[in-house]
Amino acid sequence: MFPKSVYKTRRQLLAKDIESGIILMLGNSEAPANYQDNTYKFRQDSTFLYFFGIQDPDFAGVIDADKGEDIIFGNDVSIDDIIWMGPQKSVADKAAEVGVKKTKKLSDLSKYIKAAIKAGRKIHYIAPYRYQVKLFLSELLGIPVGALQRNSSVKLIKAAVSQRIVKDKYEIAEIDHACNIGYAMHYFVMQNCKPGVTEQSLAGMMDGIAMSNGAGVSFATILSQHGETLHNHDHSGIITKGNLLTVDAGAENNNNYCSDFTRTMPCSGKFTTKQKEIYQIVCDCNNLALKLAKPGVAYFDVHVAVYRLMAERLKALGLMKGDVEEAVVAGAPALFMPHGLGHNMGLDVHDMENYGEDYVGYGSAAKRSNKFGYRSLRMARKLVEGNVITDEPGIYFIPALIEKWKKEKTCAQFINFARLKEYYDFGGIRLEDDVLITKTGNRLLGAKRLPITVKEVEAAMKG
Repeated sequence: MFPKSVYKTRRQLLAKDIESGIILMLGNSEAPANYQDNTYKFRQDSTFLYFFGIQDPDFAGVIDADKGEDIIFGNDVSIDDIIWMGPQKSVADKAAEVGVKKTKKLSDLSKYIKAAIKAGRKIHYIAPYRYQVKLFLSELLGIPVGALQRNSSVKLIKAAVSQRIVKDKYEIAEIDHACNIGYAMHYFVMQNCKPGVTEQSLAGMMDGIAMSNGAGVSFATILSQHGETLHNHDHSGIITKGNLLTVDAGAENNNNYCSDFTRTMPCSGKFTTKQKEIYQIVCDCNNLALKLAKPGVAYFDVHVAVYRLMAERLKALGLMKGDVEEAVVAGAPALFMPHGLGHNMGLDVHDMENYGEDYVGYGSAAKRSNKFGYRSLRMARKLVEGNVITDEPGIYFIPALIEKWKKEKTCAQFINFARLKEYYDFGGIRLEDDVLITKTGNRLLGAKRLPITVKEVEAAMKG
């Protein structure tokens, strides 16, 4: 938790941007895993956490933009709660820690909101993503669940994005910490990836490092020898000599800030010549993005520059052909990298993605492309100081996609389909770092960079 002045300032700025009406923010409730008393690990809603800072379930916050008043709605614990959980702080004490003076019972929220609606006051909310919260909000507002999304406040979304997309010094310190945990997770795998080891044991140890140093993983760990499947959560394989292992994983620290790294390594401890050729292209693309990312530069343009370098290098290997600039405009490199270069990161590993990608990654100045590959870019807007983004180029050989393009003659003038037959069993390579945009450029987050060059990775795997 940050100093109470941080939360008060955030709410004041939000109220100023909204100008009038009531801003309603619902925290999350505990969700049953397989019966009522056996719940999933609790995770607070990030918007509520950002503006109200309370980690506990069954809370709601109201910001009255007209009166300049904040209210926390929640319930003090009962004797039964104390028996099972021990003594707890009162709602008033929790509210005071985040600079809120006025509190009410959670059961009073319905009466409060209905009175505001009756008075003709605008209720600003961001559509929830959990069904339990959707049902609660639907009941509060008298809006069908299916209509909550289209009736959500675009004004509130834009105001929240404008604040959360720029990280302050407290947030940057938290993300640095999460990245340090992420470093330990990935370095463990580099030192323990050996033929005969199960993927499950490596993934389990990674998750254990995240849990023992923070709140756990920031998303379900991707650890697979089939890196051509971008989000492969299957860990049933056994590390096999000659394969590549792609590991995309991150940590969430105790204040719920996230990290997100990807490294790809040779299961035998040394890259083959063929693996090294493709790996070096991805590594150079990663470093090019780092070189270009700075305030005033659109991340879409960095994505295009990465595509250009990738096309040049793949052409040199005989996997692409024709004019490089024309290939990039046509989107031909998307055959090898069908995803975007990166995304925003903070309290969410894909920061604020529940608001809608276009509001977060594009804003009013950038427009999403409809071309394959380009349309998957989550972050395209101009970079500003305080942005935290990922830099994650990759090259994948996806047989089904290659065959589809070949059959449909998609970008046939730029792709050497005959040569690609030799890479159907290659897999994929992705290299991802977390980056803070600074006043003059950028810096990597975390105390040190994970091994990334061929030499560094092979040395780490020997250790």
